[in-house]
Amino acid sequence: MTTASADWFGHPRQLARLFTTEMWERFGFYGMRALLTLYLTKHFLFNDRTASGIYGGTAAMVYLTPVIGGLLADRYLGSKRSVKFGALVMAAGYFLLCFGGEPVQPWANIDGVRHTVVQENVVDRPSASGRERRYVVLDSQKLLIHGEADGSISLLAPDGHVARHVAASGFEPGGDRSPLITAVILLALAMITIGNGFFKPNIATMVGELYGPDDPRKDAGFTIFYMGINLGALLSQILCPLLADVIGWWAGFLVAAIGMLLSWAGLQFDGGRLAAFGNPPADRGKDRSLLIYIVALVTVPVVMLLFENLMNATPEATGTGIIAYILALSLMGKLLFGTFLIAVPVILVYAWRNGSRAEFQMMVAAMILITFNTVFWTLFEQAGTSLTLFADRNTDLSVFGLFSLSAAQTQFFNALFIVTLAPVLVVVWGWLRRRGLEPSIPVKFAIGIAGVGVGFLFLVWGTAFADATFKVSVWWLAGMYLLQTLAELCISPVGLSMITKLSLARIVALMMGVWYLSIAVAEYVGGVIAQIASVDTVGGQVTNPKLSLDTYVHVFTVIGWVSVAIGAVLLLLAWPIKKLMHGVT
Repeated sequence: MTTASADWFGHPRQLARLFTTEMWERFGFYGMRALLTLYLTKHFLFNDRTASGIYGGTAAMVYLTPVIGGLLADRYLGSKRSVKFGALVMAAGYFLLCFGGEPVQPWANIDGVRHTVVQENVVDRPSASGRERRYVVLDSQKLLIHGEADGSISLLAPDGHVARHVAASGFEPGGDRSPLITAVILLALAMITIGNGFFKPNIATMVGELYGPDDPRKDAGFTIFYMGINLGALLSQILCPLLADVIGWWAGFLVAAIGMLLSWAGLQFDGGRLAAFGNPPADRGKDRSLLIYIVALVTVPVVMLLFENLMNATPEATGTGIIAYILALSLMGKLLFGTFLIAVPVILVYAWRNGSRAEFQMMVAAMILITFNTVFWTLFEQAGTSLTLFADRNTDLSVFGLFSLSAAQTQFFNALFIVTLAPVLVVVWGWLRRRGLEPSIPVKFAIGIAGVGVGFLFLVWGTAFADATFKVSVWWLAGMYLLQTLAELCISPVGLSMITKLSLARIVALMMGVWYLSIAVAEYVGGVIAQIASVDTVGGQVTNPKLSLDTYVHVFTVIGWVSVAIGAVLLLLAWPIKKLMHGVT
């Protein structure tokens, strides 16, 4: 182990290089994330269900691929080469997102007959002006499309009277998408997930190498490093949507790609500062790096097929129960759920056979908390899907009448609150610890799960004050993000630490993989939940804002109370779980 010298705020000077590398990588990723759902629904005119499924699948793969990427780095590549390769692959994916082609032209099938949808005041940008109108032409009349509360459609004549009423089952909106352009977008998302698998686990490994085994600065060093994550997210979630609105979608994704290239350059041109860190293992044998790179790129089409299957999967299940539900999932869903349901009991059996009674009980506690962690991230990760669409459709985004945010920019609230509140919460936990009052890990998890539900219920409360256009003030959305960020800070910082403390020493890395797998499952299920909040649109615009608001209120109310209830259950289980942890805090 080579320990770096301390000359950057009391930490190794190499930490500054890794801090900026991570900051720019997160800048690219969160910039893309802020735009993705709106890009799919407004530019490509995918319906909410398909867009939420693609987003959830992308997020799931982002957490699944690091399990393999970390293993390859440990055995063959070394962290540094893995990070650089991953950065280049991700940058290529962001660049490909720039090539979305012309906006898709909408159409509507009315009682089986296709009609072209005529658009007025529509600009191909993330933000809507509120002046957009969509019409169909019937019998030489241009009729305004208006959705009704029961899901049916009224076609309004210029004088406002209903020229024709169409049942919900008789109206099907859509758009003609180029199969080639669609394939390019799926290729881009596949490259982003594969590249992330090489980058995500290994940049943190390099940070750990900067410190000796007993270096007391390590925790503080990781805290500084993680600030880079949120700083990058904060900057990109403001800048990328802004450029997408002012210039075009391609500009937002291009800046994300540039951020990714800056991340790569930070390691490629490090001036030898990181020469002693992140290198391949000395006993790796023959250099297999080129073969690994080729296999990784060959895997990209396989991930594309998973995305395509996800888009075409039908949500209906035959029969009831968990088995029927899993059988009805897409291939990606089956892969995630199957792996998780197999991994948990197999690892517990291994711990029972190879560990002491106390070690087995600690592993049981870890698995219980990992399962509850899945619940938290399932609900928390509505930010990129249903909450972004809610911000676009049912939120007044004006800030004190001075300027307006875009729907994509509302995601920056989370990063802003983490940057400002994380140090405060550290002080609070320390103050409670010195007085013997700090909550245990299970209690923190319970608070976090209940807290994310309270955030949704706060937003639901705000919808009671919606204006005449069925929009709520952006401050209700900001308040929800504040509550959910506090909830996140009760779970996210302690989760990985909990895994290292409770796992058998021989399988810590495997347990880390299960932790990431649980989040991957959560991201996928989060996409499924967002699909429940789907609202019918024509040309990317809702036809009835009141119906849209009612739909979101119903879904947010249900998941809010369910989250609070699950948090309460975990709170009741906190004492027996703590007993299984045998003093681990």
